[in-house]
Amino acid sequence: MKRTLMAALSVTAMTAALAACGTGDDGSGSSGGGGSSDSLTVWLMDGSAPEPWVTELNQAFEAEHGVTVDVQIQQWGGIQDRLTTALSEDGTVDVMEIGNTQTVGYANTGGLADLSELRDQPWNSNMLASAEIDDTLYAVPWYGANRVVIYDKQIWAEAGAEVPTTRDEWITALETIRDNTDAEPIYLPGQSYYVLGGFIADEGGSFAVEDGDEWKGSLNTPEGQAGMEFYAELQSFSDSPTDNDEASPQQSTDIVPNGNVASWIGLGWEANGAIEALGGEADFGYFPVPGKTADQLGNVFLGGSNLAVNERAGNPELAREWLALATSQEWAQKFVDANGGGVVPNRTDVTANPEAGSFAEAMVASADVGFLPPLTTGWANVEAVPNPIKELMTASLNGEDYASAAQAADSEITTRINRE
Repeated sequence: MKRTLMAALSVTAMTAALAACGTGDDGSGSSGGGGSSDSLTVWLMDGSAPEPWVTELNQAFEAEHGVTVDVQIQQWGGIQDRLTTALSEDGTVDVMEIGNTQTVGYANTGGLADLSELRDQPWNSNMLASAEIDDTLYAVPWYGANRVVIYDKQIWAEAGAEVPTTRDEWITALETIRDNTDAEPIYLPGQSYYVLGGFIADEGGSFAVEDGDEWKGSLNTPEGQAGMEFYAELQSFSDSPTDNDEASPQQSTDIVPNGNVASWIGLGWEANGAIEALGGEADFGYFPVPGKTADQLGNVFLGGSNLAVNERAGNPELAREWLALATSQEWAQKFVDANGGGVVPNRTDVTANPEAGSFAEAMVASADVGFLPPLTTGWANVEAVPNPIKELMTASLNGEDYASAAQAADSEITTRINRE
C-alpha cells in the first residue's frame, strides 16, 4: 500500500548553540557503534539543543537506567547520506534527530521504528502531522522555528515608519523608508521561495496538490499568481538581483552588515549572525510577517526536527525510553526554557515565554500560522538545483508572462515530485 503523508512541517536551522557532549564525542559527526545492553548512541544535529539541557537529561537517564548515553553531534551538510548508511546497518545509531521534510522518506524505506505507542500525547498538531503516515507514528515532534521580519530600529525611527499589522501597512512603511531615508527599505532576494510559499498560502494555494495517488504542481493558479504578485511588490523595494537566493550571498553576514538595510526576512540564527557580524552594535526589532488583515498573521514556512528510533537499533527498548523522556512534558518544558522561549514547543502542555521585543516573541506569535510544503519522498527532487520554483520567481520578476512560466514550472514539479 502506498503511504500518503497527512501533512508536513519542514526543517530549518535553530538559533541555540549545541556543543559536543556525551561519551567520546568530539563534535566531528562521527558515526560510532550503536547501543548495547549498557550504552545508547544518539545523533543530534549541530545547533539543535543547548549543552546544559543535553547534559542534565543524560545524567537523569543514566542514573535511572544504569547505562551510558553517547551523544554524537552531526553536521547538516551531508546528513542524508550518513543517515541512509546508518539506517541500513545494524546497531550504528539508536536515536536520531531528523529534519521534518526527511521523515517521510526514511519511514518509506522502512528505516524508522513504529512509535505509535507514543501517539496519544498532547503533541503540537502541525508537528505531529510531519511524523505520522497512514496513522502510524514514525517519529516524535521535538521543536519548531520560523522566519520573522527583522528591522533596524534607528532607520525606521528616522523615516517615521511604523511597525505594520497588515500587508498594506507593511507596504506603507517601506514606502515611508524609501521616501525619507537613503536606506534599502527591505532586502529580499529574488529567489526566497519559502517566503513566496507563505504568500501563496495566504491566498489559499500551495506549491503542489495531491492528484489521486500522485501529486501535481499548482503554481499556475490564481492563488499562485496572487502570491507571486505580492512577493514582487515587496521585492521592488530591494536592491537584490532577481536571480539570487537567501543562501548566496548570505543575507545575515554578507548583505546586512555591509549595507544600509532597513529590514529583511530571516531566521533566528541569521539575526544572531548579523548582530555578531556588526560587533554586537545592531539595534534590531522584530515583527511577525503581516497577513492581509490585522486579525490574521501571514503564513510562514514552519521548520523543525523530529526524533526517531532506528528500526535496526542496537537497543530499541532503551532508545524508546530515552526518546520518550526527552520529549516528555518535563523535559520539553526545560528544552524551551533553555532556549529562552525561542522555539515552538512540541507539546500543547508546554509554554514558551520569550522576552518581550525579542526575535523569539515574534516567532512564537506565528507558531500556529504556517504553510506546509508537500512532504513526499519526491519533494527533494523538486528542491534540487535547478529548483523550478526559483526559476519561475526570477522569470516573473524579470517581467515574463506568469502563466507561461508557471505552466512550465508545474510540469517540472509534477515530473520530479512523482519520481521517488
